[in-house]
Amino acid sequence: MKITKAIIPAAGLGTRVLPATKAMPKEMLPIVDKPSIQYIVEEAVASGITDILIITNRGKGIIEDHFDRSPQLEYSLELSGKAEMLEQLRAISDMANIYTIRQKETKGLGHAISRAKTFANGEPVAVLYGDDVIIGEHPACGQLIEAYDKYGLGVVGVKEVPPEDIHKYSSLKVEHLEGRIYKCTDMVEKPDKDHVLSYFSILGRCVLPPEIFDILERTKPGVGGEIQLTDAMRELAVTKGMTAVDFEGVRYDMGNKLGILKATVEVALNHPEVGQGFRNYLKEISQTL
Repeated sequence: MKITKAIIPAAGLGTRVLPATKAMPKEMLPIVDKPSIQYIVEEAVASGITDILIITNRGKGIIEDHFDRSPQLEYSLELSGKAEMLEQLRAISDMANIYTIRQKETKGLGHAISRAKTFANGEPVAVLYGDDVIIGEHPACGQLIEAYDKYGLGVVGVKEVPPEDIHKYSSLKVEHLEGRIYKCTDMVEKPDKDHVLSYFSILGRCVLPPEIFDILERTKPGVGGEIQLTDAMRELAVTKGMTAVDFEGVRYDMGNKLGILKATVEVALNHPEVGQGFRNYLKEISQTL
């Protein structure tokens, strides 16, 4: 079955980047001239996704507004003769069919994804975490979809993380299959040093089969007292196996202040409008460090 639906969980409070997120969702923090969530939506669309459900919570209506039409602003741009900018704005609302739903209680990522059961309607879905912007020539989501099409199993996007950081992430038991693809047969969320399966961790992307929603309904709260998506995916990994893709692309953690700065600098260096000027500025300022 062709995967055309994606879920973007964006209900987190953004506490790691306060006070910037006191009144603005972290998903709307800009990387140069676009909010971070737009990069995620563009990746999904480039991967063949046509329908996207963004899971939000109170105070995040601005996300929905961003992907809606803005008649007054569009009219102003039209009167001003700013045709190129007008086209860019209209393209934002035309990228995909975008829906939103609220996670009314913050019970964890697994609980948030369970809210999308009706949206999925018995189909496999891609999941693109709202904290993770991944930039590369070949969209990361598309790489996972290709693996799902080939192996017919749920897929997780993975990267190796430093040993000293594995306790912050998940840890996967993997066996190499081909290229950048592995078979995953077990996983654990935020392991202590005695339960590390490998230094491969799920970072920001997965493709899930329809049965994940039934599994989530019976998944008990785990680490932090929350319903962990990793715990539900573990059942898939242990019983059926999953595929792990060491995806190509650079991941930026937009729930982290340093991650935001890295994304801004590296995207700015390649930006067609400001790239050269910004590069010259960095060369100048680097001499003062």
